[in-house]
Amino acid sequence: MDTTQRTDQQRSADRRRRELLEAADRVVLRDGPGASMNAIAAEAGITKPILYRHFGDKGGLYAALAKRHTDALLDSLRAALDAPADRRERVEATLDTYLSAIEARPQVYRFLMHPAEGSPGDQGFDVGKHSAPLLRRMGEELAQVIEDRLDLGPGSQQLARVWGHGIVGMMHAAGDWWLGERPCSRAELVRSLADLLWGRLAAAGDKVGGPGF
Repeated sequence: MDTTQRTDQQRSADRRRRELLEAADRVVLRDGPGASMNAIAAEAGITKPILYRHFGDKGGLYAALAKRHTDALLDSLRAALDAPADRRERVEATLDTYLSAIEARPQVYRFLMHPAEGSPGDQGFDVGKHSAPLLRRMGEELAQVIEDRLDLGPGSQQLARVWGHGIVGMMHAAGDWWLGERPCSRAELVRSLADLLWGRLAAAGDKVGGPGF
């Protein structure tokens, strides 16, 4: 098989994978954590064995969907952090970006973070095994942004990682509680969380020659 044939086959496989993920997204938007491999295969117009051939099992499909949505969310968070505004406004915009994303697609959020709420056949699905890497990835990405933009003095790399994972943990826990109970408006939650963060973050200087924060 020549290079052109391999490239064409890879493009075809990538296109088919995107189509299957889009079908899975439609089912998740409809069914949330109850989305099943049977329903996703039916939506895609294929049999379940073909779906397994592409993703292995529900864990493989979950990981592919998680990457798809996490990539999009991280792009939005970076855009909010780099917007032309003062630091407090960018902190609030970043928090609001995360919260508006989970508010806009709550079924997707619940599928990614609470898959055990699904059908009885999914009771063996390990929630922590699959959702924890999403939060770790977001924590590492935010830590890199903090390290690139703020002068935190000695031990800056470790402190940036502590802050990155801490902020992501806070957003996740507070957002999960807020999405379930809706005790206040999103704007009120954003302001309250920004107030909590604002102490040392406000006092830290920007790195010389860096992009700023």
